[in-house]
Amino acid sequence: MKRTILTITLSAMALMSFAQTSPNGKIKAETQDHHSLVVSYKSNAGWQTIYRAEIPGLQEGSQQPISVKYDMISGKRLHIDKKGKESVYAMQNGGVLKVRIFNDGVAFQKVSRESTGYNGECETPIDLSSSTNSWIMKWSDGAEGFYTLNQNMKAGDRWSVPALFEFPNNVFALLHESDIHHDQAASSLYSTDKRGVFRIVTDNNKQFAKASSWKVLMLGSLSDVVESTLVTDVSTPSKITDTSWIKPGVVSWVYWAYNHGSNDYNIIKKYVDMAVTLKLPYVLIDAEWDEMKDGKTIEDAVKYALSNNIDPIIWYNSSVGWVNGAPGPKFRLNKPEDREKEFAWCEKIGVKGLKIDFFSGENNDNMAYCVDLLECAAKHHLTLNFHGATIPRGWMRTYPNLLSTEGVYGAEWYNNVPTFTKRAAAHNATLPFTRNVVGSMDYTPCAFSDSQHPHITSHAHELALTALFESALQHLADRPESFYAQPQAVKDYLGHLPTVWDETLLLSGYPGKNVVMARRSGKTWYIAGINGTDEPCTLTFSTKRMKKMGKHVTTFQDSGDKQNPWNITIGNKVETSQQCVARGGFVMVIE
Repeated sequence: MKRTILTITLSAMALMSFAQTSPNGKIKAETQDHHSLVVSYKSNAGWQTIYRAEIPGLQEGSQQPISVKYDMISGKRLHIDKKGKESVYAMQNGGVLKVRIFNDGVAFQKVSRESTGYNGECETPIDLSSSTNSWIMKWSDGAEGFYTLNQNMKAGDRWSVPALFEFPNNVFALLHESDIHHDQAASSLYSTDKRGVFRIVTDNNKQFAKASSWKVLMLGSLSDVVESTLVTDVSTPSKITDTSWIKPGVVSWVYWAYNHGSNDYNIIKKYVDMAVTLKLPYVLIDAEWDEMKDGKTIEDAVKYALSNNIDPIIWYNSSVGWVNGAPGPKFRLNKPEDREKEFAWCEKIGVKGLKIDFFSGENNDNMAYCVDLLECAAKHHLTLNFHGATIPRGWMRTYPNLLSTEGVYGAEWYNNVPTFTKRAAAHNATLPFTRNVVGSMDYTPCAFSDSQHPHITSHAHELALTALFESALQHLADRPESFYAQPQAVKDYLGHLPTVWDETLLLSGYPGKNVVMARRSGKTWYIAGINGTDEPCTLTFSTKRMKKMGKHVTTFQDSGDKQNPWNITIGNKVETSQQCVARGGFVMVIE
């Protein structure tokens, strides 16, 4: 459709603003004085300003309705069909600003003139200073840290997206970005000397991109934010036509228990056998498989898995991040010709997916490398899981063979530092409102025993994480013996656990305190809740928005007895008030 940009005189510009509202009338984006774009939200108290971006020279532009309809292979919602609006504003540099508005938020993208591009400049000063609270993570190249409430900030500090902000009248906004292409770098936030005022800065980019990424602001109640699909709504549609070979699922995983990779064939066999016993589809053969002991090779391990009808996933070092002192195999994927050879070999011997680790940040080199990996892997019917990598930015729609990404301070940190033990429960109760909103999160949940450092979350808390945290590849962290020791109902639960969802609903919660989430797979609902505090609590929630619930309810709770930790009941009613021990939880399966 041809768009017309209206040119108006400077005197008229000073008197006019141009606004668009979401279909439900609750979100408004408008120009003010033609040098800023302001996003407001209509709560019960009236309109309140949420976000202001300084973009000089904005001029009134065209507006048209849009619709977004697509299917996902992974994520919180598999079928998306929604309405919105798009406006296009002229900017003083000759480019245009696209603004898309939906009931769950607003997305912005700058498109340059032919002769210029975006290669690492400060894109936009933004103001969220009307917020009362924020949960933001300090930037790191592997995106592993805590989303701390009201971080102490000084000018020039670098922060990761997504960033969550709370405003008066129970309004929340989650700022992120989406749709990174081969010629782009990712963005992060830099604090200024004013609270709540940031610069959005694109990382180093040697290329000139014709357009910026989409910056997305998910906006509304906490449930509006958590349930939002805005990140994938603005992403490029899938570039893979035949996706029949892409299979999400639960994975048995060796590293957590041993703080080591997979150079021992006999240990790999134990985790294959665990997958068989628990009826899991996958086993991950982790780092160091290129140094297998006792004359065995990776091909022996793959053959053993396949002979037991378990699909193998194998690990690679990306060889761009941590290289010296890091495990291998290394330098097999960096050059196109080597990558092609390696992926063809993986496909030939029956490997179904790869876990690629240790990237080095969000600059264009890393982003282009990830895209190259995704495209080459798709040619050879290989799924990918990026570790030590940046947070998802919509690639799971464009490249649905990307089934998960780490980009989270996850359970493997029980192997690394003692501080994770005391902070894990509150951290777990923050992630559903921050990191996991924007894409699959390979936290590697569900450990009933201890690794190098103990955990103090309860058994039901750990089990609840498997449904609370969305990841198309859900790696179970604990050792086989620990899973075998659990009641049969727990083992059956893990063997039937979905990893993709037709529907996701936030039923109650507050970041860092507690959360209750409902997810539906087919006709089965899962309700998972956790207590993120050090005191017992009662979690209450409503099921009014859950349609077509069955009446066969299995509930997994904590007994409070260390010797017999489980309280598992079967009934025909969903109890919407759940008593939780300190750092406890519960999960219900409704069939």
